[in-house]
Amino acid sequence: MTTEFTSLLAELKGAFPAGFAIALHIRFTSPALLFQAYDPRWIETYSREGMVMHDPTVRWGLRNFGSIRWEDLPDTDAAGMQVLQAARAHGMVHGLTVATGDTAARSVASFARSDRPATAKEMALAFDSVAALHQMTARGKGLGAQDRAALAGLSILLTTD
Repeated sequence: MTTEFTSLLAELKGAFPAGFAIALHIRFTSPALLFQAYDPRWIETYSREGMVMHDPTVRWGLRNFGSIRWEDLPDTDAAGMQVLQAARAHGMVHGLTVATGDTAARSVASFARSDRPATAKEMALAFDSVAALHQMTARGKGLGAQDRAALAGLSILLTTD
């Protein structure tokens, strides 16, 4: 299972060279697994400034299902606009957010490119991949201790990569 998981993450990294963040099975405010392939400087800035509290992509993902381009996010307030402006300054000029799962265990992911908006094919890849990752890591799907440890290790490695 971890080979398929790693393959999906590699394909996403190829399609979205400015990076991504995938939060799987968010319960309350914490994901069970978090994979980040953004520039470490962005991750540091985002964390230090507490941007998750104002991030319009996170807000949209927790309230909706499907996918949306960042420029189409509704009602982005001043704090949300600051998050998106800061992302652009870090090379994440074009992005999209996808959300799947249910209200008890939502998975939300954002993907970015610096050169152009995602194509319809790339948007479908993002959504389908997050849905597959969500299903692969769902509770009760028979993840053994070895798979859980491998995914946790991959999460840590990818986050700090």
